[in-house]
Amino acid sequence: MEDVVLRGPLVADGTGAPAYQADVGIKDGRISSIGNGISATRSIDADGLVLAPGFIDMHSHSDLRILAEPDHLAKVSQGVTTEVLGQDGLSYAPVNDEVLATLRGQLAGWNDDPPGFDWNWRSVGQYLDRLDQGIAVNAAYLVPQGTLRMLAVGWEDRPATDTEMITMKNKLAKSLVEGAFGMSSGLTYTPGMYADTSELVQLCEVVGSYGGFYSPHHRSYGAGALEAYAEMVDVSKRSGCPLHLAHATMNFPVNKGKAPELLALLDDAMAQGADISLDTYPYLPGATYLSALLPSWATEGGPDSALARLSDVDTRERIREEIEEIGSDGCHGVPVDWDSIEINGVRNERNAHLVGSSVLQSAARLGRNPAELYFDVLVDERLGTSCLMHVGHEENVQAIMKHPAHTGGSDGLLVGDRPHPRAWGTFPRYFARYVRELGVLSLEECVEHLTGRAAKRLRLTDRGLVREGYAADLVLFDPSTIADTATFDQPRQQAAGIPYVFCNGVTVIDDGTATGSLPGHSLRSRP
Repeated sequence: MEDVVLRGPLVADGTGAPAYQADVGIKDGRISSIGNGISATRSIDADGLVLAPGFIDMHSHSDLRILAEPDHLAKVSQGVTTEVLGQDGLSYAPVNDEVLATLRGQLAGWNDDPPGFDWNWRSVGQYLDRLDQGIAVNAAYLVPQGTLRMLAVGWEDRPATDTEMITMKNKLAKSLVEGAFGMSSGLTYTPGMYADTSELVQLCEVVGSYGGFYSPHHRSYGAGALEAYAEMVDVSKRSGCPLHLAHATMNFPVNKGKAPELLALLDDAMAQGADISLDTYPYLPGATYLSALLPSWATEGGPDSALARLSDVDTRERIREEIEEIGSDGCHGVPVDWDSIEINGVRNERNAHLVGSSVLQSAARLGRNPAELYFDVLVDERLGTSCLMHVGHEENVQAIMKHPAHTGGSDGLLVGDRPHPRAWGTFPRYFARYVRELGVLSLEECVEHLTGRAAKRLRLTDRGLVREGYAADLVLFDPSTIADTATFDQPRQQAAGIPYVFCNGVTVIDDGTATGSLPGHSLRSRP
């Protein structure tokens, strides 16, 4: 007698093979049987629904919200059962007290800094232990390279010394042994961007030796994007470390229609034996914290030093010239278009009137210069402001998602007044827009991209497929109605057409309603 049987769904098993109809039984958190005539304590009529492995979010920023709000409705309601944390080279482990205090301020625009929150970890192992106290989905972690640099080098823009490299390598190795799946970078964010190619190669040699992968947010998604991608491919080749390109797209006007050039670069490298994968989200705008647009030299020394520079009239003008006329490295080498930068989250209520408008729109409404408004907001908010960047191209998005190395990642921020809707809508949007509406992917292909292919990158041997003996991370959805309902105006909206989601065999969405169950846990790599 099984615990649950799903009767008659169309099974898209995560391999990309044609879907087939079968009953699926669940017992003790595992897929116990696939066939017909299965007896179970509970039977769910799944006729007309698709059964797929739970979706794997390869690029998530839930590092704090998964602990502060462990029922995690944003992710479970769209069928996500595993997500990869520690992204873009900046997260909260491994840390010491000083680095943690800095990160809490620096990343407030991404993750908030919840009052009264218990920061009872410092190492990666301790953070994973904290996740194991109760979360709704499974979580994997990447060691953030920028955080490693904070610990060993600080905020100085210079090469790491031999001693500092040893420190970073040792902390990285310890974190990988404790269960991290690899390393991330944020090479348009300080201080991670201060690392040169050689430094990244040395760190990736450590990652590769433990069976992990490297997931970089590389140095530019705008001017110099292809060169930045090529650098990451070079790092992978020289280090022997597998490469997973984070939110891999080609943005800003300079890259309109250039996705084929990126894909040709990757295909050539893979033909030569490189191990490469990537993730994308199915939207055009990106999202980050507002201070990310600053040139790297303006943030050297940390947040307090950056705020001091922003309060100096002459330094402000130097920053303005670089952002508006030259193109700062923080803004991907492209002169900023203030009408493309929309403030979507503030910390102070007095600035709430800025939310939902571009910097240019707010400046015009207030009779202000856009750059001066930008600077004043950063100072008043102590850099804790988030923004949307309307810089994407539909043809690039579609071309990249069709590539056989593609997986899905939301890159979703869960805090702020109007967070990017991708935090709630990424996975149903793939099926609603790019399978059902546009036919860019077949249903089976899309499921494979979002499940089996991602599990393979993570080297998960018991997740990502509908297969007997595998963990019962499963999602049942209606292929005719599955849809993202989250919008830029109303971003926190539960997806349509997803009546059931199971994590480790436990229903987290039951007949369309969240159960509040917390069956998830940390996933730990096995070096």
